[in-house]
Amino acid sequence: MVPPGPQLHQHNPPPNNQYHNVLDQAMPPPNDAKLSTTASMETDKEVSASVVDGNDPAAGHIISTTVGGKNGEPKRTISYMAERVVGTGSFGIVFQAKCLETGESVAIKKVLQDRRYKNRELQLMRLMDHPNHYSNSNQRMPLIYVKLYTYQLFTGLAYLHTVARVCHRDIKPQNLLVDPLTHQVKICDFGSAKVLVPGEANISYICSRYYRAPELIFGATEYTTSIDIWSAGCVLAELLLGQPLFPGENAVDQLVEIIKVLGTPTREEIRCMNPSYTDFRFPQIKAHPWHKVFHKRMPPEAIDLASRLLQYSPSLRCTALEACAHPFFDELREPNARLPNGRPLPPLFNFKQELAGASLELIYRLIPEHVQRQASMSFPHPAGT
Repeated sequence: MVPPGPQLHQHNPPPNNQYHNVLDQAMPPPNDAKLSTTASMETDKEVSASVVDGNDPAAGHIISTTVGGKNGEPKRTISYMAERVVGTGSFGIVFQAKCLETGESVAIKKVLQDRRYKNRELQLMRLMDHPNHYSNSNQRMPLIYVKLYTYQLFTGLAYLHTVARVCHRDIKPQNLLVDPLTHQVKICDFGSAKVLVPGEANISYICSRYYRAPELIFGATEYTTSIDIWSAGCVLAELLLGQPLFPGENAVDQLVEIIKVLGTPTREEIRCMNPSYTDFRFPQIKAHPWHKVFHKRMPPEAIDLASRLLQYSPSLRCTALEACAHPFFDELREPNARLPNGRPLPPLFNFKQELAGASLELIYRLIPEHVQRQASMSFPHPAGT
């Protein structure tokens, strides 16, 4: 049962690790990086200035929550001191807080619950157990970090889509947390997440505007997890460019920004996005060549991956696992791959249930031979190798 009014969801980072927003890693990680609170990157609702400035009335107050009470476990109350606002969105506010009993620093999400919508975040977070989930603009990021962060985004999505059967529905840089020491990425904010059931209608007004898949703009209600793939493609492009690829000012302008790059969708592409959409009166715009979207020195593998993610037809977008296997990430699969500071990479190849339905060829591309040897794994070589 979802109680009416604001709810508090506690998210505990791993001990001694301070996770930062992925956009804060655009330059080598600063010591005092903080979450981005740019209102224009949120959904079409506006965020009040007082919240963006970190002056929410709850800051400086004690927040209490009750845990336990199941399977004979006694209920107990835990109290936190809300210290400051570190992130905002249309549906909630995230506070940095300290547990009064243990002194542990935590993030607490205050959910501004709309009675018209069901909140599934806490329920879904309890179902998931994966290292890449955690239940500065106009600056281009060093390519090794782009690879490292987006690869982990796709491994997290692979788990979400194939194991948990969950669609996140709000993938964006602000919902990707980075540990500045280990560079491990965690997907956060499952407030919009949902298990998508084939044949069951879903709301189309979902996902933050810059990262909203075109089928959502066309009003589709029977979409798939490929909307997350589109959003991830927008994140990849933004990290490569240093700015959002499709910065629409409203829902209609968002489609205009997409058409500027991908060109006018064909009737067949519109049908693939939303079979119920019948208005085809669009100006005919030619697609902008992908190699001209990015700067001249952009590796062709990066451009190719972006083009495979950002397709009008949802079924033509690559899956999260296919994205992980893309040559753009081959550098991460090298036996001697390290962080620029010489430290080891975070765990990247700990696939398990995600590989259940994958082909041998895909598995062989995903798991480097040196990792197979270390783990005593053995996969038959695909035909022709």
